Amino acid sequence: MRSAIISDPENAWANELGYLPLYAAGPKARIAVIGQAPGRRAQESGIAWNDASGTILFQWLGVTEAQFRDPELFALLPMDFYFPGKGTSGDLPPRKGFADRWHSLLLDLMPDIRLTILIGAYAQRHYLGGRAKRNLTETVYSFRDYLPTFMPLVHPSPLNFRWQARNPWFVADVIPELRERVAAAVS
Repeated sequence: MRSAIISDPENAWANELGYLPLYAAGPKARIAVIGQAPGRRAQESGIAWNDASGTILFQWLGVTEAQFRDPELFALLPMDFYFPGKGTSGDLPPRKGFADRWHSLLLDLMPDIRLTILIGAYAQRHYLGGRAKRNLTETVYSFRDYLPTFMPLVHPSPLNFRWQARNPWFVADVIPELRERVAAAVS
């Protein structure tokens, strides 16, 4: 599958930059983490979630970094497998259509997925469709509506500290449920 992604003409620009697709999809994975797209640091290192956001995500999940990087436990499928570049106010969004093309092919190879964690609005809109609420905050607040299959989360960026301060229910309600679901899926 990786070679098909690399050789796809729509990814030629990434090949020219020396980028490889950044995802993990082991056939025995139990949890799929669907994020936005790799950041520059992750793309350059070749390691998904290789930044402060990753450190926070491991804490939220209640797992070690080694567990998170174990392809028999976690599949890491961003909405685009390549760093999309910088925009005027942060990274550009993932390319439209990328997840449509590749996610189902990869997920079909992982029949043991028990939980899909949807990080951010792009993943939530894609996977929840019309079931997503008006905005990310309402979708995450309504996380129980999507269980046991999906668990929507805000991005674990350190820059989201203001959002977390305005929404204390996230740490009080969502994180404990997330850890419980993750522990059950990996045991």
